[in-house]
Amino acid sequence: MTHSSEVRSGDILPRSFYDRPAPQVAPELIGCRLVRIFNGERLAGFITETEAYQGEEDLACHARVGLTPRTEPMYGPPGHAYIYFTYGMYWLLNAVTDGEGVPAAVLIRGILPTEGLEQMAALRPTLAQKNGWLDGPAKLTQALALDGKLNRADLCSPHSGLFIEAGISVPAEVLKVKPRVGIKSVPEPWRSLPWRWQIDSQVLQKLTQELLPASDL
Repeated sequence: MTHSSEVRSGDILPRSFYDRPAPQVAPELIGCRLVRIFNGERLAGFITETEAYQGEEDLACHARVGLTPRTEPMYGPPGHAYIYFTYGMYWLLNAVTDGEGVPAAVLIRGILPTEGLEQMAALRPTLAQKNGWLDGPAKLTQALALDGKLNRADLCSPHSGLFIEAGISVPAEVLKVKPRVGIKSVPEPWRSLPWRWQIDSQVLQKLTQELLPASDL
């Protein structure tokens, strides 16, 4: 039994869920529901893709340079957001994992949007409500209006405006496991570690229809 399956669907994931190494947490976040409260409205979607980054020894991880003002959230308590700016254009959302003092995080790379679609479309109009609309980490942060103001947000609190709920338990056999992307300059073995997990949006949509009552979708 996974940690996420021990929590009822719709309940916010507890801090203990995140208090493990990122490669353990990342696959279990697939199928969980990412929730943003924006101007009083609930925007949400099931997580479809994640990547794990673990420790200063992981040369693809920001923490490879040690503790800095930018990486400090990764060293903090688990269950908080680490949101950083990249390429001078995009914000990316991570969930901090593992024990305090151990830098680790899971990058949220995609969601299947389910709630607040009109508001998300206004925030991210490109390909709005088409297949694969929010299948990238920068796409989902735009659609959820996430930026540096929510860096360090408590993902375990309903009052933070950003949290993750238990969703559905995704069978391991439907997950695609691949190396992380965008790290071609990183040496081996880190470049080829199979620390990216993904489920096809259509497969996830079918699972949610089978396993959740209509009121939870």
